[in-house]
Amino acid sequence: MKVTVDSKKGLKTNLKVFVDKKTIDERIKNRLAELSKTVNLKGFRPGKVPIDVLKRQFGKAVYGEVLEKVLKETSTKAIEEKKIKVAGQPKLDLKSHGEGKDLNYTLEIDELPAVKLKSIENIKYTNYEISVTDKEVEKRINDIAKNQNNFEDKKENEVALEGDLVVFDYDATIDNKTFEGGQGKNIQLVLGKNLFIQGFDKQLLNSKKNQQKEVIVTLPQNYPKKEFANKKANFKCKILNVKRAIQQKIDDQFAKNLGAKDLNDLKQLISKQIKNQYMMNLDAISKENILNQLDDIHTIDLPDNLVQQELSLITKDIKNEDGMKKNKIKSENIAKKRIKLGLILNELGEKNDLKVDEKELKNEIQKQVQSMPGQEKQIMEYYQKNPSAVLSLRGSIYEEKIINLIKKKSKQTKKTISSKEADQLIEQHHKSHKHFEEEDSKTSKKTSKSSEKKKKIRKK
Repeated sequence: MKVTVDSKKGLKTNLKVFVDKKTIDERIKNRLAELSKTVNLKGFRPGKVPIDVLKRQFGKAVYGEVLEKVLKETSTKAIEEKKIKVAGQPKLDLKSHGEGKDLNYTLEIDELPAVKLKSIENIKYTNYEISVTDKEVEKRINDIAKNQNNFEDKKENEVALEGDLVVFDYDATIDNKTFEGGQGKNIQLVLGKNLFIQGFDKQLLNSKKNQQKEVIVTLPQNYPKKEFANKKANFKCKILNVKRAIQQKIDDQFAKNLGAKDLNDLKQLISKQIKNQYMMNLDAISKENILNQLDDIHTIDLPDNLVQQELSLITKDIKNEDGMKKNKIKSENIAKKRIKLGLILNELGEKNDLKVDEKELKNEIQKQVQSMPGQEKQIMEYYQKNPSAVLSLRGSIYEEKIINLIKKKSKQTKKTISSKEADQLIEQHHKSHKHFEEEDSKTSKKTSKSSEKKKKIRKK
């Protein structure tokens, strides 16, 4: 095999690859020899078919098989020999080939750019700490207690009021005919929450235990059986029980029911939970800030094929051409930024010898398993059956390790803020993103109007 650089311009390199016919013929001969041991042909004993007979019978198929393998092996070796970092799939163009002929082909390769890393020590990073007050913790615990839905039986002659729990059986009809889904047993409904059918709750107000109650409602538009949607249904309800909500006593037993050791332990767990909820958002803001700074301090020429691939992923859910055109500039900028940051982060990872081992991968999967009790089997099966999901998870862990490295080496500012300040910071961040989206939309509309004017002028 002989490899020469035919041309090189920017990030595009063209290689010429030559493989002499002797190499090809030797491969064909070896393959036919392999076939002779297994092929059964009429008139010949197994394993005794002459090579020339096999060549007449299978020559073209064997050549195609050998050619495919030679192209795969030699193209890989050619790229390795010239030490090229490939961006995407190279384009292969056969120039001359055939049985008894030399093989000549070219490879058009998009290269990954060389990334000259800038110092990350000047990157600024705010390490937030959240201060949670006792009042906030108590409010969260009280909210949990309110949602525990503890009820006690009302007296038989007491009527159901808003907030009470009514237990009932029902038989329903449409135009005096029973229908699928029109029967229910031991239904429990908290009045005033409108969780069953719109308007059903109100008609159960003032009902009593052992009473028969008729309720007439219109079935919702999204009723499972479409033929009954928006139909008026008559529900004959047998009230089995009426219960009033009772205030949950907040004590050690209440805490134990929620999985804590005691009330004090529950307060600490709730405090930690509140902090973690804020930290997820604040960490995302800090990470975005770090990535923006990385983007600002680096200049990289990007391979067009990678940008186009990323652009197709970003715009795959945009169905109409107008939407594509309006968001073209924004989508291209997002695609370029993602590719650029991916290259920078990968270079940082390689330079600092960062890797994701199997133990880290298993630990992350285990975290997901623990966070979703009852779905352990489904999660494990998902990763076992989807290698791409494992690859994506590995990529996320790898990126997080790189971000943590940047945080350690950057100029850190520790800042303790209240939950109220955290809310303001998160809201401000969301607003800024919304503002940019609106501005981009306005620009797109102006561009669209401008192009429409140009079309009219051309028509005139």
